[in-house]
Amino acid sequence: MKKIKLAGNVPTPRDWQTECTYKALQWLTKTKKDKRFLINAAPGTGKTICASWIAANLIDMGEIEKVIVIAPRSEVVDQWAVEFKQVTGKEMIRITGSDTKPNEFDSNLCSTWSAISGLLEAYQITCKEKKTLVICDEHHHAAISAAWGTGAYGAFEEAKYIIVLTGTPYRSDEKETAWLRFGDDGKISHPMEGSYEITYGEAVDLGYCRPITFHRHEGNLKVVDKQGTLVAEVSGEDGTRLSDEYSTLPSLQKSLNYYQTACTIPYKNDGVTVNYEHSYQKTMLEAGIAKLEDLQDRVHNAGGLVIAPSIPVANYMAELLKRITKENVSVVHYEEKGSEKRIKDFRNSNRKWIVSVGMISEGVDIKRLRVLVYLPKAQTELSFRQSMGRVVRSLGVNDDTRAYVVMPTHKIFEEFARRVENEMSPGQRKDKKKKRNKICPVCETECLISQTSCDCGYEFPNRKKSYKKCLDDNCGVLNPISADECQSCGLSFKQEYIITLDAAARMGVIVRGSDVSEENTRNSEIMYRGLREDILKNGNQNMINIFKIIPEEQIFEFISFGMKHAKAKNINT
Repeated sequence: MKKIKLAGNVPTPRDWQTECTYKALQWLTKTKKDKRFLINAAPGTGKTICASWIAANLIDMGEIEKVIVIAPRSEVVDQWAVEFKQVTGKEMIRITGSDTKPNEFDSNLCSTWSAISGLLEAYQITCKEKKTLVICDEHHHAAISAAWGTGAYGAFEEAKYIIVLTGTPYRSDEKETAWLRFGDDGKISHPMEGSYEITYGEAVDLGYCRPITFHRHEGNLKVVDKQGTLVAEVSGEDGTRLSDEYSTLPSLQKSLNYYQTACTIPYKNDGVTVNYEHSYQKTMLEAGIAKLEDLQDRVHNAGGLVIAPSIPVANYMAELLKRITKENVSVVHYEEKGSEKRIKDFRNSNRKWIVSVGMISEGVDIKRLRVLVYLPKAQTELSFRQSMGRVVRSLGVNDDTRAYVVMPTHKIFEEFARRVENEMSPGQRKDKKKKRNKICPVCETECLISQTSCDCGYEFPNRKKSYKKCLDDNCGVLNPISADECQSCGLSFKQEYIITLDAAARMGVIVRGSDVSEENTRNSEIMYRGLREDILKNGNQNMINIFKIIPEEQIFEFISFGMKHAKAKNINT
């Protein structure tokens, strides 16, 4: 391959970045068949740096006068500004809203996708008056016929060049995205000469990303009513089995599915006190904590990420982590101000855990993350791979650690995980034996686990290990957090997890799993009072129990579900 001069003051580029840069320059400035170049590279491979190098060379060649980057969120915008300057030596102004001053458009810009519509005219003028390169990061956001895709078309139609960056090019809703060609089969048909692709498996073999291990976390959850009567047994392997007393409610079986139940916060018998001592989420976290503590012998500041399905579950899991590790835990979500600052603070700290709801799923680069506890709201392959990308980034050629994902035994996630595992070569799929040495973070010397200091003088911290107490009151022995049974009395830690029907309804599990149409919901609002009286008079205790504990905000949808059941069973309503 012809050698090219790469601008910037960053370390020697990876081979794929050099090849991609040369191919992009050839396509855009020599072939000139299309002004768009596609980079489809797995999360963690270094797309930001590669695109910045392409931009640096186009600037050096006089092909462009300015660069505009579009990224999914403000945290990623900040990362772009830092890495772009690192490569090109040029400043990049950050835009995350519509309050940007006109003179700021004279500079290189990095904007969120959501800010495009408010600045449409300014972008149009800029692209028309100056030779502009537009870099679209996480391009799956730009769906044709959707707001962001329409805005991108209108804003950057006059751009001289467009570089499309993606690690997950296909949207979960299968909509086509701006600037890319799609065939009749729905697959991207952009010319091979105008694109560069590197899969996750290739990135692992080349050492750009670390291999990943998926820990399938099983749990046997029991759902009980207010009287403690068994409603259903739920597990990832066996599905949902209703008890005889509740077997007349077949729709309840669908509602109480394993994944939604696993996302439910457990309460004690009083129905008010949150249960922090024993829960499915706690055992997920224990598995993640044990793995992270092992990895810290190799990467001293290794961190863990928890992706939660909702803010209440995020706060619950953060409190569990705090109780287990005795350390403060960062929580970031879309409703709380300052979340982006907390992400930055976590990136630059040695804190172990951060819990996120919709904040650290794509583009956010925290290289020290090694363990992911995955319990999200979204169940799409795009979201799965984006989240996986947070923990596969490599620290360099000497980084011999693996990425670990602790996830529920859920058939959807199982399918996604198998696809990822099949991308890796056979030798990379197996988790090799744990190394018995630890690495000095100062001189990177291999030291024995028992050593308290390195020959260079570094004193290893007396790192606290996490333990769990035996649940037998007569024993109470502390055990390693990864233990499956008590080392003293032999009591199994793999016990059943109790979820009350009240808690399941409170978290929306029951309603979310039911087939309720909008029309039925409207009708149920009208019939609410009469139906309530009829059910109470009818005396069907199963329906009465469920009716009493559904929260007010979900009651109308659940009535529709109940009416559907009543009609099917010829119950007099």
